[in-house]
Order: sequence, then structure tokens, then C-alpha cells
Amino acid sequence: MIADIEAWIVAIDWRDVMFGFAFYYPIFMAWMWITGGLWFYLRRERGRDMTPRLETLSSDAPHASIIIPCFDEADQVEQTIRYALATRYPHFDVIAVNDGSHDDTGAILDRLAEQHERLRVIHFATNQGKAVALRAGALAAPSDYLVCIDGDALLHPFAVYWMMQHLTGGPRVGAVTGNPRILNRSTLLGKIQVGEFSSIIGLIKRAQRTYGRIFTVSGVITGFNRAALDSIGYWRSDMVTEDIDVSWRLQINHWDIRFEPEALCYIYMPETLKGLWQQRLRWAQGGVEVMLRYGRRLLAWRQRRFWGVALEYLTSLIWAYVMLAIAVLFCIGWFMPLPPRWQVATLLPQWNGLLLGATCLIQFLVSLSIDQRYERAGFLRHYFWVIWYPLLYWVLSTLTAVVAVPKTLLASRRQRARWKSPDRGIQP
Repeated sequence: MIADIEAWIVAIDWRDVMFGFAFYYPIFMAWMWITGGLWFYLRRERGRDMTPRLETLSSDAPHASIIIPCFDEADQVEQTIRYALATRYPHFDVIAVNDGSHDDTGAILDRLAEQHERLRVIHFATNQGKAVALRAGALAAPSDYLVCIDGDALLHPFAVYWMMQHLTGGPRVGAVTGNPRILNRSTLLGKIQVGEFSSIIGLIKRAQRTYGRIFTVSGVITGFNRAALDSIGYWRSDMVTEDIDVSWRLQINHWDIRFEPEALCYIYMPETLKGLWQQRLRWAQGGVEVMLRYGRRLLAWRQRRFWGVALEYLTSLIWAYVMLAIAVLFCIGWFMPLPPRWQVATLLPQWNGLLLGATCLIQFLVSLSIDQRYERAGFLRHYFWVIWYPLLYWVLSTLTAVVAVPKTLLASRRQRARWKSPDRGIQP
């Protein structure tokens, strides 16, 4: 029996297996996302009245606290605070946490606090990291419902209203992730990211919500039930991506996470290769961290609704290393002869690449069609730019995933994660 298995393993053409996996996996996932995203749209978005009904809220509507951690945000924080204060919801306050900024962020926040009664400011003497800043804001908040945004994010006036519809609509709703929109569109990287957040990130969140669990809430805009955060001990300060970590812990503890596309928030994204690399590497490292820390807990039958998300993530890591192996074989073949079965003649798309490209175009068409109600700018313009997505971002995603695994394994444990001001692109 063992000899038969060994013979079968030897007989397998592993090159064909590797190429087949590299080709079929993205096609399979694309159609999974298309199917799940369309189901979400047909059930939850199509025909939905987008007009907020503030008049239906009673005078004792639940209070909401908007928490904004800030670190070296002097160029942007005043606009962020003013947008937050313009929220159209009956009862809310804004808590800004100055996380030991080195610039004029603290002075700007103090000046704004003198002008607006709804705004309170917490100052840290030194930088403690986003997770600690969020926790301080949450503990100081008078509300049972928290809307957390980044220090450079511009909150839509009705975002809190839409999030509160979920947070107050069910006892097990632990968090609601919003719908970030990209503001800076002056470069190719910026324009591609506009389409990415619609055709990739938005569609994936819709699909994951349909299938049961969401990989991560958006760190830019998320609403939380305080009881849910309290049950898991709030954010952990030693995780590179506090948003991925809190998402996994909430769902492992059987809290529900929802996606609300109406909860809009406008953000600036990196428009340099260096800034984009640093951002995506941090995201990739965060995924590896949660898998290493919580992977064993997912094996329990009680966590079966999480299996799909975890399997998708693990498979994507394997896919990244397979793509790297194919590229390495191609490069080696230039300098030394390889056995025919291991030769890679070209990395350029053949007929299968054309099929994969057509699938991508269908995915982009479906997702941008769903998302155009939130993105008023030209549909065809975004469609033109997003078709360049696979050329750049698949390479970037592959490389960051490959680097993230050893970097996470070699990283010091229990080291507090602190932040640096990110590249926010070319702003008008």
C-alpha cells in the first residue's frame, strides 16, 4: 500500500499541478466573489432606499461616540474633525486621541475643542500605537456604540446613521465595517486603487458576508458594540494590524460582523511604490500573524463558519509561493538547462492567461456596476484604469505575501506595534 502511494506521488507531474493551481485558483476565487457579491447585492442593496430617515429616530436614540486616533496628522486633522462634527445623527460626541504627535496635531485639536462642545481630546506624552489610542478613546467614551476612523479620514455625514442601524439591530452584532472611497486620483497608482476598492475589496467583503465570515473590518472606518469589545479585551497592542486581529477575535467569540456599503468614508492612499509596498506588506504580515495566533482555535467544530475565510487565506499564501516558484524556474532556465518537465518557456500570458484576463474583466464589470451608486465619477473611466490592476497588484500581492511569512516568523513577540505617518499620495 505504501509502495503504491509512493509510486503514485512519483508519477505525478508536479509541474502541471503547479501551473494548474496557479491558473485555476484565481479563476475559482473570482467566480466565488462574483457569485457571493451578486447575492449580497440582490438581497441587501438592490432597490434599497438610500435616503436616511432621521425623522424616524426618537429623542432617546442611542448615543454614538466617534473615536479618532491621531499621530502626526497636522496637515489633515482639522478637516477630519470638522467632517466628523458634521455628522447627521441626533446624539454623538467626538473623541480625538493625540498619540504623542511630534508636530502641531495636539495644538490643533486643543483649539478645535475650545470651539466645539462635542469634541474632547486625550493627549499621550509619547507614541503608544494605534491600538492603545483606540482603547483609551473607547474607555473614555460615554457611549455603548463606537465609530472608529483614522486621523486622516473624512466621514460621510450619514455614515454613523447607517452603522447604528446595524449595531442597534441585533444583540450579536459586534462590528460593522464601512465603505472607504479613494480621494487622490492624480497618478496611475491612485486611479487603479479607486477601482480596486470597488472591484476587489468591496466585492470580497460582500461575498465574505454572504458566505459567513469577514476576513477583516476596515481599519479606516468601523463601528463597534462596546459589549463585544469588552468581551474580547479590546484591541491588542502587539499586532501589526489591529483591525484584522480584532475582526478574528470577535468572530471566534461568535460576534457577528456586517458590511454596510452606505457607511462611506473618504481617504487618501499611497501613490508611490515605496508607500504602497509598506502598506501592503503590513496588511500581509497582519494576516500571517492572526493565522499563527488563532489557527488552532479554528479547528473546533464551533468555528466552522470561519473555515471558508481561513482556507481562502491559506490557499492565497500557497498560491503566492507557487507563483514565485514559477518565476524562479523561468529565471533559472535562462542560465542553465532544466529537465523538460520543469522548463518555463515564458511568463507572458498564453491562451489560459487570456481566459484569466477575461474573468478579471467580468469581475471588474460586475463589481463596478454594483458599486457605481457610491462612486459618482465615470464608470467607464474607472473600468479603463482597473484593467491594469492584475499587472501591478498581483505582483505586489505575491511579493508581500512571500516576504510577510518569514518576517512574521522572525519578528519579536509581544513587541508593541507603533505607527508612522503613511504616504497619502498627491493631494490637491
